[in-house]
Amino acid sequence: MDHERYDRVLEACSLKKDLEILSFGDQTVIGERGINLSGGQKQRMQIARALYQDADIYLFDDPFSAVDAHTGSHLFKECLLGLLESKTVIYVTHQVEFLPAADLILVMKNGSILQAGKYNDILSSGTDFMELVGAHEEALSALDSVEPGVIKPTVHEEYSGTKPLEEESNVGEDGKADDMAGIKAQLVQEEEREKGRVGLSVYWKYITTAYGGALIPFILLAQILFQTLQILSNYWMAWATPVSPDAKPTVDEKTLIMVYVVLSVGSAFCILARASLLMTVAYKTATSLFTKMHSCIFRAPMSFFDATPSGRILNRASTDQSAVDLSIPSQVGAFAFSLIQLLGIIAVMSMVAWQVFVIFIPVIAVSLWYQQYYIPSARELCRLVGVTKAPVIQHFAETISGATTIRSFDQESRFCQTSVQLVNGYSRPKLGRAGIQTTEKIVHGESCVWHTKCTSLMMGFVRIERLCRG
Repeated sequence: MDHERYDRVLEACSLKKDLEILSFGDQTVIGERGINLSGGQKQRMQIARALYQDADIYLFDDPFSAVDAHTGSHLFKECLLGLLESKTVIYVTHQVEFLPAADLILVMKNGSILQAGKYNDILSSGTDFMELVGAHEEALSALDSVEPGVIKPTVHEEYSGTKPLEEESNVGEDGKADDMAGIKAQLVQEEEREKGRVGLSVYWKYITTAYGGALIPFILLAQILFQTLQILSNYWMAWATPVSPDAKPTVDEKTLIMVYVVLSVGSAFCILARASLLMTVAYKTATSLFTKMHSCIFRAPMSFFDATPSGRILNRASTDQSAVDLSIPSQVGAFAFSLIQLLGIIAVMSMVAWQVFVIFIPVIAVSLWYQQYYIPSARELCRLVGVTKAPVIQHFAETISGATTIRSFDQESRFCQTSVQLVNGYSRPKLGRAGIQTTEKIVHGESCVWHTKCTSLMMGFVRIERLCRG
């Protein structure tokens, strides 16, 4: 960074006073589309960016339209006649007071060039240009008669810098700039990220969102019946099947097959009821959550959109909502069903040989110890994944909307590099540093136990549920 040129550009564009007003100076985060800047500040900042590039040719499209007369005069003197004195400058303007200093003037009408030449030469020709200058002087005279205390420059005024500089108002069209200046914090805050374990209240909130949790007991009952029928079918086959070819069968083959078919059909119906009820609960929960989020977003005040990047909202409405729609029901259901199955297996094995508890207890203890050792790190990594995707979406949206400006300033490589860094930041919690370097070789980016997956998915539920609360 060239600090000397940076300071010269700030001085030429009258931005130093604005930086003093902003809470964090030149480190203040500017909201989307410059929401916390006035129209004049936006224009002067755009001029400053162009001046800092130190290019050979400059093209300005009405650069003084959003500033007052004195600020425009200062910009013209310090920028176009000062820093750009040795540059080729082409500027479009309807303010004729800036034309006397131009080397060549092109008068255009209906897309065609009517006249070309010096200011005095065109002025003496007595054509449309003379009418434009006359109309401008009449407007200035009328304004002076209404506001006699305000001194306005004329078309023949020299840019000697003797006039005192009066900054344009820092209040934009909607009066937000002064409000933003009084806030002693960045407009766009870092995204909130929970710490510690996910409380049981979050899981309880999820399972009771649909019908107050009335269907949850039926889902668990269907799984318990299914596990019971599975155990009975295995027990029936073990009891009714002869232990050897010479042994006499306990029941005939027809009875053996019929009982086994009945138990199997009962298991199938339990699976059908379990899946139907689970999907009903999942659909109702996802629909209710999306409806609340949709309502809160459309009814949110404009200050919410000023301070919240659109990528963060899109992340909630896409990735997190997709997790609530598709992943959370299956993961929560898999946990409950696996736990019931495990308890059933332990019950059967303990009835056959109680000595298995000698193995079960140490294994369960070791598993819980490993779980407590692994889950805190995995949980925070999952949370990092949740908050690092929004910047990727936000940067992509901003790059697409500002593609013309990016190309005009030849900043494609910088934006591409920033995008790569954001994508790497999003991928690093999942894949690690080595995984990022060999991403194309990785088929599955992560292998987490059910608890870690549920924790990761519930993060999305928490973020959406918080957004619904506004």
